Order: sequence, then structure tokens, then C-alpha cells
Amino acid sequence: MTLFLIAFLAGVLTVLAPCVLPLLPIIVGGSVSGGVNRARAVTVALSLGVSVILFTLLLKSSTLFIDIPQYAYERFSGGILIIFGLITLFPQIWDPLPVVNRLNRNSNRLVASGYQLHSFWGDVLVGAALGPVFSTCSPTYFVILATVLPASFAVGLLDLLAYTIGLVLMLLVVALVGQRLVDKLGLAADPRGWFKRTIGALFIVVGVIIFVGYEQPLEAWLISHVYDITKLEQNLLERRAQSAKNPLLCSDGTCKDASSTSGVVGDAKKAMQFDRAPELASIDGYINTDGTPITISEFKGKRVVLIDFWTYSCINCQRTLPYLRDWYDTYHDQGLEIIGVHTPEFAFEHVLRNVQNAVTGFGLKYPVVLDNEYSTWRAFGNQYWPRKYLIDIDGYIVFDHAGEGNYDETERAIQTALQERAQRLGMAMPPAPAASLSGVISVDETKLGSGETYFGALRNEYLGNGIAGKSGVQIFTEPDTVRKNALYLIGSWSIMPEYAETPPGVGSSSVGSDRIDYRYQAKSVYIVAGSKTGKDIEVEVLRDSEPLNAASAGKDIIFKDGRSYVRINENRLYTIVNDTVYGDHLLEFIISDPGLQVYTFTFG
Repeated sequence: MTLFLIAFLAGVLTVLAPCVLPLLPIIVGGSVSGGVNRARAVTVALSLGVSVILFTLLLKSSTLFIDIPQYAYERFSGGILIIFGLITLFPQIWDPLPVVNRLNRNSNRLVASGYQLHSFWGDVLVGAALGPVFSTCSPTYFVILATVLPASFAVGLLDLLAYTIGLVLMLLVVALVGQRLVDKLGLAADPRGWFKRTIGALFIVVGVIIFVGYEQPLEAWLISHVYDITKLEQNLLERRAQSAKNPLLCSDGTCKDASSTSGVVGDAKKAMQFDRAPELASIDGYINTDGTPITISEFKGKRVVLIDFWTYSCINCQRTLPYLRDWYDTYHDQGLEIIGVHTPEFAFEHVLRNVQNAVTGFGLKYPVVLDNEYSTWRAFGNQYWPRKYLIDIDGYIVFDHAGEGNYDETERAIQTALQERAQRLGMAMPPAPAASLSGVISVDETKLGSGETYFGALRNEYLGNGIAGKSGVQIFTEPDTVRKNALYLIGSWSIMPEYAETPPGVGSSSVGSDRIDYRYQAKSVYIVAGSKTGKDIEVEVLRDSEPLNAASAGKDIIFKDGRSYVRINENRLYTIVNDTVYGDHLLEFIISDPGLQVYTFTFG
């Protein structure tokens, strides 16, 4: 309910945001371009609101659309405004066209109110084209898009509707007040006079500004010299987050352990003490099952089931995989089944092929199911990556643990549940062989001084320069000093909700090489990144202004001509530094190619 109210207020505030302010004359002018008409203001505003909703649902319906850069939508919107401006400014070019005359007649018959194609349907088109531009101005919108909708479509849709209603109502107020002023001054008395032509020229100017991306410097100037209304939104979201932590934002392995209960009791007490395990819900894909759907209930009375919620680019999840592999090898023949529930954090983790490649690369033999819509996540009431639920032979959750660690306790719970199974089925429980986990990465939390750091506008609160929570192309200047645990982008970057991307023209910015600077305190450094085209992008890596050496380099570092590089292609987690001791270092990434998409830094 809190986010619902914030979303409504965010819609109202969006109209006052610097990125929208240059567009307000379009909303007012477009509704009076053919004379003052209140219905036209309603048409433009409602069309824009519907566009926001459809644009958002389109983004969530396919990862193909998520990966379309923001400037593509801006060029589409700018092109529509330019065309509309030309039509308004030079109607003598447009009106004589035979196809337009036919459409005008059909439109007049259909609407029966004197609108022409380039008035009524033009208003609809202008409103629809501006929808994506208005959407990207709000931090709250990004929270709804990338966090709430994947977790709960119904709740997310209600929040989106609240945001859109606030936006549309405020736009109507602005348009109607503007119309009243225009009407009072008599500016629109001649529907083909100087005022209409001025509006046409305004459409062209604003359209060109949007098309070429110049609205970003204009917005930056307004923010630095006038105001930034989005800060109010950000403060409201932060207060909400402090009072009720968003479960989807807890993926750094620092979340406190869930209450754990080991041991098995009699059936009479079991129902009173434990919850029954819910079923896998709305699964989007199956791996290691030969394509056959599986359920938890099919193992009831037969096997003990360990559910592991994970996502493949999460280093905290990856560090638990050696234990899962070992438990599967050790206890599968004794009645243990492991089901990996892959609930994605980023858009690229929705893709079955990507998850399949990760499962193969990690050497996982147990079944993995894709929980792309968070249906199973919600059914279990889960809040963390990674999290493990142990389900006994009767279908009760007898143990659960969130985060890393407590592996001995988890294994003892597995053994206890398997002993009960063996007893119930009249089978002997053989002694467990010694575990062999020589390749497991250990983390000393007392020495680890850096936490997960996101690049996307949705969660880049640790951005050391630039504007946190702001999307679009930004020019970042080199800082005088690099503070620890602050993310510094240098050069030209396109900030998307989930990631930051090097746009076309990378490597030739006015501030020099495009870079990432980060001062960390850790032993190991990982980065989740990908290539927009899937082609190799070699990024030079420096630590303390020197190339990495073989002793400290991660497995994804390559050496060439005395320099150290990471080769980014597929979307995944890359190991950059794998040192033997914890230390405080400055890490620099030097990028020379467009299309690099960077999601997050994680540390160990």
C-alpha cells in the first residue's frame, strides 16, 4: 500500500522532473494546435498514459525488448514529434496527398466531430510516442518495472496504474491551465495562424533535441542550475525501504539466517511444528529432467528433497554449489533429491539457454527449474539468494537456511531426514563417506570491507559521480579522488534500469578513455557483465595503476603484450581478482568498444 501511494505521487512529480519539463510545451501546444479544445488535452494525456502501461508490459513480456537501448525509444519519439511538427507547420504539403484525403474523410465519418487525421489520431500518436520518454524520468517507475512486477504481477500492475493515474491527472491539469491561458489571450483564434505555426516549429525543435539525445545535457543543466524533483521520489523510496526492506534487494549473502529447526519428530507433532512444502509453481523451463516436468509432491513418501533457490550470476550462490554437488553425489543414492529453483535477478537470467549453459558449466547433475515469474519464490515466502529448504519424506519443511555458511548444520539435517526415511521404508542407512570440498571458496566476513555494488539506475545508490537513480546517456567526469566502495564511471555511459552500457562513440569522449574506477577491500573481485552483441569485448584491467599479475588474477583474466584484460562476451559473472590475502586496492577498467553491459560488482 505504501508503494501504491508513492507511485501515485511519483506520477504527479514526474511531470515536474527536469527530463519532462522541456516536453510540457508539447503537451499544451499539441492540444491547442488547431484551436482550444479540452477534448484534445484529454486525448493526448490518456494516450500517453496508455502508452506508459503498454510500454512497461512490453518490456516485461520479453527480454528482447528489455535489451533495446533507451536512445532507440528516444529516436522513435523524436522522429514522431518532428513529423508532427512538419505537418503542423506545412499543412499544404500534407493535406493534398490522396491517401490523407481519404483517411481524413474516413476519420471525419468515424469521429463525427470535425477532427482530421493529423488532429485526433495525431494527438493519439503524439501521446503514445511520449510514453517511453516520460516513463524513464522516475526512480519509482524503475522499482515497479524491475522489482515489483517480477515478484507480483498483480501488485506491480496496481502500482503501475497508480503511477500512470498520477501522471495523467497532472498532465491534464497542466494542459487545461495552459489552454485557459491561451484562450484568454486569444492566441489560438486563427487555427492556421502564427500561433499554430509556432507550435509546429516547437515540435520540430523538441523532436530534434530528443532525437539527437541533447535532452540529457539539457536535463543535467536544469538539475545543476534549477532543481531535481526526483530527489524527493528517491527519499520517499529510501524511507519505504528502511521501514520494509524489499526482499528482492537482499542478494549479497549478508542477510541474517532464517530460523532453523533440525531433527524429526512424530507425525502427530510434525503437522503442528512444521509447514507443508508448497508445490513448484508456473515453471518456465526444466533442465536435467530430459524435458519432463517434475513436482515436489511426486517425491512424497519416497525421497527427501532439498530445494535450493539461486541465480547463476550470483557469487554467493556460486560459492554454495560445491556443497550441493557433493551432497548430491553423496546422498542421492540414499534417498536425497536436490531441485535447484533458478529465480533470476537480471533480465538475461530469464533465458533458458543461458541457464542451461551455466548449469553445464558448474557441473550440476540435479534437476533445475526456471522460476522466471517468481511464482515458486512467493509460494515459499522466500526473500534471499541463496536459500535452502529441506523437505522430509512426509512433505514438511524441517530445515531452512538463508545465505552462505552453516554447511555442517545443513548436512546434519539432511542425514537426520534420510535416517527417518530409511526407518520408515525399512531400509538400512549406510554411513556417509567423507566429503571432499577442496575447491570451495571461503570468505572471512571480518576482513571483507566491500559489498555488492550495482550499475543500473534502479540500484546504483553507491554511484560516486553523476546522478544516482537517473537513466539515459550521461557524461561522467573523472573524480579528483576515488572513495572506497563508491562506483565511478568516467566518460559516456548509457544508464539502464539494470545495467550501464557503453554507447556508440565509446573511447572518444571529451574526458578521455571511458573507464570504471572502484576502490575495494576484499580478496576476490567479480563483475557481472555481458556484450550487447555477444561478440568479444576486451576490457583492460589495472590494479593500483598496474596490470594484474598471475598470482592475483582471476580465472577470466588474459594477458597480452604485458597487459591484463578480461574478455566479455556472454552474460555471466567474471572473476577479475582472486588474491590470497585481503587488501585495499584501486581497480580500473578501460573500455574501448561500445556495447559493454555491466550489472554489478561483487566481492569475496
